[in-house]
Amino acid sequence: MKVQNLKGFRDFLPKEARKRQYVIDKIRGVFESYGFEPLETPALEYKEILTGKYGEEEKLIYDFKTRGGDEVALRYDQTVPLARVIAQYQNTLPLPFKRYQIQNVWRGENTQKGRYREFLQCDADTVGSSSLVADAEIIRLVLSIYETLGLEVKIKINDRKNFETLDKNIVSAIDKLEKIGESSVLSEMVEKGMNEKDAKKVLSVLSNKPQTKDIKMILQNLEEMGADTSKVIYEPTLARGLDYYTGIIFETVTEGSTSSICSGGRYDNLIRNFTGRQIPAVGFGLGFDRTMEVLEEKNLLPASESGTKVLVSVFSEELGKESIRISNILREKGINTELWIDSQDKLDKQLKYASLKNIPYVLIIGPEEAKNNTATLKNMESGEQKNLSLEGIASELI
Repeated sequence: MKVQNLKGFRDFLPKEARKRQYVIDKIRGVFESYGFEPLETPALEYKEILTGKYGEEEKLIYDFKTRGGDEVALRYDQTVPLARVIAQYQNTLPLPFKRYQIQNVWRGENTQKGRYREFLQCDADTVGSSSLVADAEIIRLVLSIYETLGLEVKIKINDRKNFETLDKNIVSAIDKLEKIGESSVLSEMVEKGMNEKDAKKVLSVLSNKPQTKDIKMILQNLEEMGADTSKVIYEPTLARGLDYYTGIIFETVTEGSTSSICSGGRYDNLIRNFTGRQIPAVGFGLGFDRTMEVLEEKNLLPASESGTKVLVSVFSEELGKESIRISNILREKGINTELWIDSQDKLDKQLKYASLKNIPYVLIIGPEEAKNNTATLKNMESGEQKNLSLEGIASELI
């Protein structure tokens, strides 16, 4: 038996899980401040729901056959399942439908730094509006999230209309321009059927294309929304590899990095695959793990502390009931309280445990304290001890 994770899959022990939860709570708060509502979808979808939507990236889908013979696949992103939800509940969901989704997705990636086979995505989409205000609001939402997290970012923006005359295989090659460089992209364009002269001309024309009317309007809307538009940079060769984009596309990067930590765009035709009628939509997927890594690198995460405020120690078996009673009282007052559960253990062991878990306080209830209906509250950082009434303890801890 190999006692280890599958490649590309991870455990998150309490210290790391608490940091992740801190960031999730921040992101959720921004989503809801813009009126977006939560949505959850199953980990598994019918394979036909997911296939035919992602272009070259489709090879990364985890798919298999169930014992009952169903062809199924693990959720690859949260956009296609959203399209399925809109089709399935189109008569009950009000439009525009503004939703956010914070769930895991699975991809058969070649694992590397910041790239895993199971990872968390944080998505937000507005479905049912073709207004460019919706596009601007989505970009403003991204800026607001990273402002809240204290992370400086830039958003590279383009319009898929710039690629209307190009074959999608050529577009997928151009999408790699910043990662592999111009010469490698030209080679790939030639491999995919263009002669070298035409390939060079396409790149040159694209690089010098002016902002489209839609991009100009979105930037104007962003200014009216109070966004710092100097952080939004027009990039006419930005392509985004996914086939379903139809309009605005964007990627979010941090200083000194070309890897996107959040990307998205408008996809007005995807939902038609499920409903038979066009329902416009725009949204993004935030790469949570990449965002976490950058926040760690830049020391933007709070020191990891235990979620427990106080450990109620057990002085002896005879006084165990008193420790239980006081633990209940503290919890009723909204104080996160852990009770030591083995009355045979010495106090030194209990204090060491609290220190290892970064629990800031330990409550000690010896014979004298129990007699006087008090307890000794020990501050684990300073070492200071106070003998207090229960009300005094609660006031100190709240």
